[in-house]
Amino acid sequence: MPLNEPTSEFLLKLARITDCDTPTARYLEEPRGRYVGQGAVVVRPRSVREVSEIMRLCNTHKIGVVPFGGGTGLVGGQTLVTGPKPVILSLEWMNSIRDVDPADNILTTESGVILADIQNAANDVRRLFPLSLASEGSCQIGGNLATNAGGVNVLRYGNTRDLCLGIEAVLPDGSIFGGLKRLRKDNTGYNLRNLLIGAEGTLGIITAATLRLMPKPVDVETAFLAIPNPQASVEILNQLSTKLGEVVSAFELIHRQGLDFLNETGIAFTKPLSSNTEWMVLLECGTGGNSGLKDNLEGILADAFDAGLITDAVLAQNEAQRHAFWNIRESIPEANRRIGVISSHDISVPVSQVPDFIARAAKMIKAINPQLRINCFGHLGDGNLHYNIYPPKGENRSQYDDIRAALANDVYELVDSFGGSFSAEHGVGRMKKADLLKYSDPAKLSAMRAIKHALDPNGIMNPGAVI
Repeated sequence: MPLNEPTSEFLLKLARITDCDTPTARYLEEPRGRYVGQGAVVVRPRSVREVSEIMRLCNTHKIGVVPFGGGTGLVGGQTLVTGPKPVILSLEWMNSIRDVDPADNILTTESGVILADIQNAANDVRRLFPLSLASEGSCQIGGNLATNAGGVNVLRYGNTRDLCLGIEAVLPDGSIFGGLKRLRKDNTGYNLRNLLIGAEGTLGIITAATLRLMPKPVDVETAFLAIPNPQASVEILNQLSTKLGEVVSAFELIHRQGLDFLNETGIAFTKPLSSNTEWMVLLECGTGGNSGLKDNLEGILADAFDAGLITDAVLAQNEAQRHAFWNIRESIPEANRRIGVISSHDISVPVSQVPDFIARAAKMIKAINPQLRINCFGHLGDGNLHYNIYPPKGENRSQYDDIRAALANDVYELVDSFGGSFSAEHGVGRMKKADLLKYSDPAKLSAMRAIKHALDPNGIMNPGAVI
C-alpha cells in the first residue's frame, strides 16, 4: 500500500504530541557509508504513551515510521533512501532503567538505554548482563532487541532474544502490548515477545524490556592462543567443552590481518603474543569461586600444546591484561571501518565446518584477485564469522565497486552450500533483502508476509526493510 509524504498539517499534529526536529546527519547516515537516508522529521518521545499517539497518527495518515536506536546497525535498517519521507522515531529519550532486582535476577529498562549502562547497572548489584558488542558504548538495548544482536558471549548465554523475559511494545495501530513479565515460564499462546525481537522494527516498536541477569563469575580466566590453523581452534573448543562444561563464555577466532589493520590505521594495542602467527584464539571462561578453573584450563592448554594444537599461549595475569586482550578484539571493527571494506559478510556455518569454509572461501577470493585482503574473524563458538574483503594497501574500496556484488554473491553461495546463513547476527535491513528472497524457504517467506500484513496492513513500519 502506497505511503504518503508528511504534510504541514500532519507535522503540526505531530508537534502537539512531542518535540519534532529536522533530521541531522546522525539520523540519516549508517556507519559504513553505504546508505544515506531521508526523513521529514525526527521525533523523540519520552513515554510509551507518546509512542502510541505517534504511531496512531502515522497509521491514520499512512506515513512511514523508521525506528532509530543508536544508529550502529550495519545493514541499512535505520535508513530509508527512497520513497515518501518518513518520521524517524528515536528512542534516545526513553532512557530510564526502571527496576533492578537481584533476587529475581531481572533488570527492566527502556529501549533508549545504552548497552554499557545496562551492564554497569547489573554489575552494581553483583550481577552480569552478558550481551557484549564492540559498539556497546553507543548502541541501545532497543536496537539490540530489534536485531536480536549476538556478540562475543553467545556461546554460553545466547543471543539477545535468549536474555529477554518480556517486552513492552507499540504496534503499528498504536495499541500497547504490555508484556513486561519477569517469568521464566509463560505458555499462554503465541509468543509476541519473540516475534517482535529480531523483526528490525517492521512489526512494532519495542519501548521497554525485562532482561535476564546472570550470576557474576568469580573466577575468570582469559587467554590468547597462537594456533597453526583454524582446525586447531575447533579441536581446542571441543576439548574445553568436554572437560570444562558450559563455562566457556567466549571463543573468538582472529586472523593476523586484523592486527595488521590495527597497525595500519594507528589504533594502539599491546601485542598479545611474541610469535607472529597467522591464526589466533581469544577465549574466556568463568565460574564460581574455588572451582580450580585456572589449574584446569592450564592443564587443557598444556595438553593441546603437546598435541600441536597451540604454538604459543598467554593467560591474562590481571584485569588490565584481560582488558588489553579484549581491546584488540573490540578495536578490529573500527580498524576495518577505517580501511574501508569492499564487501562484508556476517555469516554462519556449522562450527565443525568452519575450517573447510575458510579454506575454500580464501581460494575462491584469491582466484578472483590475489591482491585482495581478507580479514576473517569472529565468534567461532557459534559458527559466526565476519568474512570481510578489502582492497590492497594504498587503494580505495571504491576502485572495486564493480565486483562488490559478485564477491558477496560468491561468498553467500558458498555459505549456502555449507547449510549456513548469509546473516548470522546483523540482520537483513535493506542491504540483504534480495538475499532473503534468494535463500529463504518459500513457506517461511509466505508466513512472514502474512504476519507483516496482519500487524501492519498499511505498511508504515520501517518501510522497505527486511520484506
